[in-house]
Amino acid sequence: MAIDNATFGIQEQALQVQRRRLELIAANIANADTPGFQARDLDFRKVLESVQNAATPDVVDKTLGDAKPQYRVALQPAVDGNTVDVQVEQGQFADATLRYQASLSFLDGRIKSLMTALSGQ
Repeated sequence: MAIDNATFGIQEQALQVQRRRLELIAANIANADTPGFQARDLDFRKVLESVQNAATPDVVDKTLGDAKPQYRVALQPAVDGNTVDVQVEQGQFADATLRYQASLSFLDGRIKSLMTALSGQ
């Protein structure tokens, strides 16, 4: 029995894309006081579609590495050119974290189902 995308769906790739988003959002928050820093994020759907088309884990890693973060448009940019809105970033971080945890929960359930099937229970 092969364990592949049919078994886990797109959740593995979704985890990787959300991880990359979380890294970008964390960098945004860390640079909230850096003059001229521009907040960045990934278009989750677009990057996930690209990653889904990747045939091997190496291609997935390259696709994620090549994904171009988009600059987030600030509602009220700072005088120093910084576009990070900490409240927006915290909300985006919370959203990405919840989505990451949902994917983990799905994968955990799938793995438990496979373990139950393998043990014959």
